[in-house]
Amino acid sequence: MIIEPIKESDFEELISLFFEFASFEKMPHKMINSVKQMQEEKAFFHGFVARDEDGKIVGYVTYFFAYYTWTGKSLYMDDLYVQHDFRGKGIGTKLIKEVISYAKEKNCNGLRWQVSEWNGPAIKFYENLGAVINPIERNCDMIF
Repeated sequence: MIIEPIKESDFEELISLFFEFASFEKMPHKMINSVKQMQEEKAFFHGFVARDEDGKIVGYVTYFFAYYTWTGKSLYMDDLYVQHDFRGKGIGTKLIKEVISYAKEKNCNGLRWQVSEWNGPAIKFYENLGAVINPIERNCDMIF
């Protein structure tokens, strides 16, 4: 398994994985991104992909820098997704550890992300990594 930074040439393959992830999250209607939009906004798009032995992308993690008034500079992990047939093989662990390592390398004070309350396996996975999951805060989205 190869973990490497996302490249523009990955966008086409990633779009289908984004839709797959949105469907897994029971919200396929919210996936409105496109390769064209990704190309136009590539300066804001960062992450890593996991490739199988054939070079196919089987998982990805995306992130961006954020500044929180209570803790300062942080990294926000937007998505962590591994295709169903490749789960349980340590790929998700490798991807998140890559992000954690990157955050530390960039002198971030922490890493933040969200998890759906119905996704028990993900919650257990994150807790086993040492994450503290806040049951009180709720996300607020305003889409333009």
